Parts: sequence; structure tokens; C-alpha cells
Amino acid sequence: MKNLALFPECQPFKQWHLAATSLHSIYVEQCGNPEGVPVIFLHGGPGSGCNPAQRRFFDPAHYHIILFDQRGCGRSMPAGEIQDNTTQHLVADIEQIRTRLNISRWHVFGGSWGSTLALAYANQHPNQVISLTLRGIFLSRPHEINWFLGQVALFFPEAWQALLAPVPEAQRSQVLEYYATQVFDPDPIVSIPAAIHWNAFESSIMSLLPKADSSAPDGQVELARARVQIHYIRHLCFVDGEQMLSDAGKQLTHIPTTIVQGRYDMVCPPQTAWALSQVLPHAKFVMVPDAGHSAMEAGTCLALLNATEQYKHLSDAD
Repeated sequence: MKNLALFPECQPFKQWHLAATSLHSIYVEQCGNPEGVPVIFLHGGPGSGCNPAQRRFFDPAHYHIILFDQRGCGRSMPAGEIQDNTTQHLVADIEQIRTRLNISRWHVFGGSWGSTLALAYANQHPNQVISLTLRGIFLSRPHEINWFLGQVALFFPEAWQALLAPVPEAQRSQVLEYYATQVFDPDPIVSIPAAIHWNAFESSIMSLLPKADSSAPDGQVELARARVQIHYIRHLCFVDGEQMLSDAGKQLTHIPTTIVQGRYDMVCPPQTAWALSQVLPHAKFVMVPDAGHSAMEAGTCLALLNATEQYKHLSDAD
């Protein structure tokens, strides 16, 4: 497995929208083997949406690969909508997708915010989960938010300074609230530049070795992402991180689990992954020594691929 690369690009065999409510329409895509063992991919953010590279963590000959854009994200509609948009709503959407596709049990794969959502889902529906593959663990505890919006400046002072640059001096102790006011301003001349600034901060601390990105930002996409993310962060992502850990230790110890963590992850520092590994001692815990937060860094990517290959021997009948 040492030389395993991402699987070849694959195109969805079906794309559709789930009418989750009268307001929210959820984009869903199905790839790979329609008769294969089902796996659902939970994207990060909150607010990011899915992309084609995420399909490539799974062998398309073996897995029935399901991806969806969470409420307000990506191709789901309305873009950036925060009404009726909480973790509990997303867990309900996942279950609705499962029942709509007539799936009894499936593998669950999530990174960063996707790991939070995966744990929230598994804690509520453990009997529907074949395995868990979790990367860059995040539980939205206050100290984790405080790290992301302040203490990380110890390592990325230039990124933090760029985030602070538009903020009036008197409001710099309330960075989150400042950006919330800006990105929810009805005037796009105010909201879109603020959203681009906000999103650029996280992007700049994602990888151990930053990669150049010459693509011009899409203002509406950036705005939707920032609105959803700030909405969630202001509410600690609608979860109790300590309770999630406790519940996992009681309810998930029978589920095969792999935890993958970059040693130098500056978005979701390793202590949270370590805490999860302590309540799930049966889990395979992979600390990648030369990686930050991104799933696409070589060591992290390999560990995730190894997990999806390892779990091929498990099916929804097991």
C-alpha cells in the first residue's frame, strides 16, 4: 500500500436534489459502483461543499460513493442560507439520504468539520455505521475556537494580521462578531470582500507547505461559505464537544475506526484527535509526522487511502 495514489477520476452516475424542507434543497451525487458497498463523504467547513477530488479516496469498482453539499453549501440551495441550518438538521439530512437510497448501513468518512458531523451522526445512529474514517478532528469546544481565532497567530502572525487588517482597532477583540456583521450585510460591496478575507485566513494555514492558488475567488461562493461557517462558529457548531467525546466512548467502541491527524495541523490541533483516540482505544490512530490540516498532503492522503482499502473487507451485511 505504500505507493497507493488517489484513485482515478470518476464521474457521478446520478446527481439529484433532496427536498430536505420547503426551504432547503440538498445536492447529492452518487459515484462508483451502484451495487457496491456504500460510503458517505462528509465535507468540511462548515460551508465548503464537495469537490471531484474527494471521490478519489475510494475505489470506484468497490464502493458506492455518496457525496452531498450540506445546507447552504456548494450546489445546495439556497446558497448561504442559515435558517433551519444546524448540526441536527444535517444529521437528519444524512439519514434522509440513507433511507431514500434504501441503504441499511454504510461507511462514514469525514474530515475537519466533517469529522464533527460524522461523530454526531454516528453517536445518534451507531447501528447504521459500518466504519468511521475521521481526519483532522474538530469538536468545536471553546478552546478549539479560541485557538483558531487568536492563538494560532503565534504560528501564523502574517495570516492573522491579514485577517485583522480591515477590522477597526476598537473591534479587534471581537473579530468573529466584526466579520459576522460584515458578511451578513445586505450590500455585496461590503459582504463579498469581507467573505473573501475571512476564507483566505483559513486557507493560508491549511497546509504545512502552502501551495500557490492563482484562481480568482468567486464572490458569491465565498460569501455563501463564510456565512455558513460564521453562523456555525458563533453557535459552537451546535454541539457539545465534551458530550460528544463521552457518547463516542459509550456507543462507538464496536465500530471499526481510523483517526488520521496531521502533527502540524494549525486548524485542528492534534490534542483533539488524541482525546478521541483515548475514548476509542480500539481505533487505529495515525499521527502523520509531516502534515498540516489538508487531506491532500502526501502522508495524510496515503493514510486515508489505506483506511478505505482496509475497510473493503467490511460490508453492510457484517
